[in-house]
Amino acid sequence: MLQSIRDNSQGIVAKIIVGLIAVTFALFGVESLVSLTAGSNAPATVNGEEISQQEFMQGVQLQRRQMLSQMGDDADPAALDDSLISNMVLEGLIEQSILVQSASDQGLSFSDGMIDQLILTTPDFQQDGVFNRTQFEVALRNAGLTPLMYRDLLRKEKVTEQERVAFMLSAFTLPSELKTIAQLDGQKRDIRAFTLSADELRTSLTVSDEDVAEYFDANSAQFLTDEQVAIEYLLLERSALQAEIKVSDDQLQNAYQLLVDNFQAQELRHSAHILIEISDQQDDAAAKQKADSIVERLAAGESFEELAKTESDDPSSAEMGGDLGVNEKGVFSSEFEDALFALEVNKTTPAIRSEFGYHIIKLLDVVATEIPSFDEAKGELEADLVTQLSEEEYVSQLERLADISFSSGDLVEPAEVLGLEIQKSGLFSRSGNEAEITSNSKVINVAFDEELISEGLNSSPVELDSGRVVVLRIVEHQRPREKSLEEVSASIKGILLEEQVAEALNTQADEIVAKLEQGETLEAVALGNEISTHTDVTRNQPGIAQELRAAAFKLPKPAGNVSFASVDMVDGSKAIIALDKVTEAETELLAEEQKYMSMMLNSRKGQQSYQDYIAELKSKAEIERL
Repeated sequence: MLQSIRDNSQGIVAKIIVGLIAVTFALFGVESLVSLTAGSNAPATVNGEEISQQEFMQGVQLQRRQMLSQMGDDADPAALDDSLISNMVLEGLIEQSILVQSASDQGLSFSDGMIDQLILTTPDFQQDGVFNRTQFEVALRNAGLTPLMYRDLLRKEKVTEQERVAFMLSAFTLPSELKTIAQLDGQKRDIRAFTLSADELRTSLTVSDEDVAEYFDANSAQFLTDEQVAIEYLLLERSALQAEIKVSDDQLQNAYQLLVDNFQAQELRHSAHILIEISDQQDDAAAKQKADSIVERLAAGESFEELAKTESDDPSSAEMGGDLGVNEKGVFSSEFEDALFALEVNKTTPAIRSEFGYHIIKLLDVVATEIPSFDEAKGELEADLVTQLSEEEYVSQLERLADISFSSGDLVEPAEVLGLEIQKSGLFSRSGNEAEITSNSKVINVAFDEELISEGLNSSPVELDSGRVVVLRIVEHQRPREKSLEEVSASIKGILLEEQVAEALNTQADEIVAKLEQGETLEAVALGNEISTHTDVTRNQPGIAQELRAAAFKLPKPAGNVSFASVDMVDGSKAIIALDKVTEAETELLAEEQKYMSMMLNSRKGQQSYQDYIAELKSKAEIERL
């Protein structure tokens, strides 16, 4: 056997194996040989297997990063609920552990070699189609992962995926099921309905003061004021600093000289084109033939602009006679650009091939750039200098504001040093108020920081946007308190009135349905309300309230009689509905429709079966949470 190994050690299989081993070391280094052990403070165990504290913390960090990334550039870490994230991550790790154990029990695996190949062929880790180690490491570092962590995640994902896919692929739908579902989906129903208005009852019912007082006594804990704070703050604005910046003549002259030193003259081309596109409907040969015929028509004297409008496949330029505007080098493809910059003014090219198709190009004008005079450039140079100098001053002032505010017991000193006005707000809750500063989520989060409230500290600078920051301190804080009966009386009356309206409507509707089931007609019990009639109603019928449609298709098919029901409407009213007729669908599914519906149903069944399987595993698992 050893001799056989030696004999084959020079073959292609051995080279591939050695290559994969080398890739593993190249990718993961010594870390792949070291077993990382966690402490015994596991946040949970699943069937005796620990979920390590390290794994849990890494999961929390990854989840936070993902959520902040989804929140965009204005993401505020303080807006995230760490407790909620921790619970969500822990439950996810518990489920993952259960699924990995289940896959292992089924004998499923995903080898190191397969993981290597997956990493090597991942486009995010490649440059020019080839695996790039630096890009791989940067991508993982940005995600907060080490190579070993990533390999472990891949293995778990691929192993559990095998079991999930098995459920998905094993689900099936019988032809009889497809037929039944198609018939149900295409079913139509005839209905009649009228509405019992809630508005009429609201005007006729009253709520006594005794009822309000009784409700308040039983539910006073529900009526609390919001926690509120009032703040004073300093607002540092770059725009205010910018207004004070004065640019000297020497600064302008120096900036102009720098412009002159760095100026590179270039010729711009004002051009137009006619594009004949290569597509599924028009191959290369046909496109070339059409482009050549247009070249001949141009030579015969036809207008370039008119031909562009009628023949060009570039809709953005065709309506303007093919005009592409004035452009410098580097804008167009190399084939297009080479032909354009070799043209004389008012001349056209033959058909030029590019990745988009065939172009006929016309040079309309050559525009040479020249160094602007000092007077011409002065306005733009001054604006650029003001922006640059104000940015420098803003950064300097921001650093001073942060330093002085940190060491001061109030905002008086930083206000005097930086020449800022101490501004004050009224009381506001965690939902903010109408003022811009105290409606900003970042300000609100800082204003309700318990340390700032209890210690009376100045906050760190809070960035409102790229050119504004505030430093704030809390000057008043009101804890939630129970509201008085006078404060909530109107609210309670509204609650009790709606309860009375709902109860009265339910009683009225039940009595009407009972009469209908005893044989009275819909017209006889409608109490003067208008009865609407709808025939051949489908499940997605427009123009009919969704509540009515849903109720119509829940009612049993009438067996010679009419089916009735009462329906809660979204506005609080009650509808009485009568189902008169059910029309079965008669159309047969086409083969393509059967295939699509079967795939959709199989996917749903597979997903449901897998979710049921997970629920069963969870119910049987021994899970201990700290």
